[in-house]
Amino acid sequence: MPESPKTIAEVLAAAGEYLAGKGLDDARPAVELLVARLLNCRRLELPLRAQAVLPENLLAALRRGVRRVAGGEPVQYVLGQWDFMGRTFKVDRRALIPRPDTECLVAAVLACAPLWAQGRPAIVDIGTGSGCIAISLALARPDGLYIGLDVSGDALALARENAAALGVADRIAFTGADLCDTVEPEMLDAVVSNPPYVRTADFEKLPVHIRCHEPRLALDGGPDGLTVIEGIVQDAAIALKNGGRLFLEIGWDQAAAVKALFAQAGFDGVHVGPDLAGRDRVVAGVLAR
Repeated sequence: MPESPKTIAEVLAAAGEYLAGKGLDDARPAVELLVARLLNCRRLELPLRAQAVLPENLLAALRRGVRRVAGGEPVQYVLGQWDFMGRTFKVDRRALIPRPDTECLVAAVLACAPLWAQGRPAIVDIGTGSGCIAISLALARPDGLYIGLDVSGDALALARENAAALGVADRIAFTGADLCDTVEPEMLDAVVSNPPYVRTADFEKLPVHIRCHEPRLALDGGPDGLTVIEGIVQDAAIALKNGGRLFLEIGWDQAAAVKALFAQAGFDGVHVGPDLAGRDRVVAGVLAR
């Protein structure tokens, strides 16, 4: 980057060119996000400020952020926050960055009228990470009873921070215990999860900003990508009441295999829903003992 670009327009152009030269995809949007964060404004407002001079202290902070992004760090971690379901969550290396496709999973749960007709459904979010799923459900449906599970203590700490910041700390219990150690059999109305589903061989092919910065524990689903999913399906079949519901996010090419796992575990009415690109992404089923 040049040492002293003066206006925001010059800053955006110089930093975007620098990141593009480093081979970064979407270099300009990344810089716009960084500048908007420093200015505490929306990205869409930047053209209105194009001729304003960026103060030296903010320019120095931008340089630091741009270097981090150029080194492969996700821009979301540099920003320290990311939006999910219309709300802003704290994000860092302790957990996966919330993604738009996972909003489809939350939307599927919220759209399930029979689940919410029960009054106070008991719902467990397995692999809660940043807490974005459980927190979004608790905000949309405050009468539910929620538990967030994760094997990572660091992720649980982040989830608790987000729950406190968004005002639902008293509505969600976060714990590192396994599902079957957390609840008695046939106690839950729903289980929801965005589990690790990337095949181990495919993990090594992921972009560097994912492979080297986001937690592998939350991504690597074993040789076939189904190791964790299979365990969740089996545990959910024990923990759910008869008529309880399981909602899972899956890899785009895993629908047939996951539907078979649901059927083997006693789930009926299995349905596959699309992500924002129309690919298979959410599998849901009803336990029928």
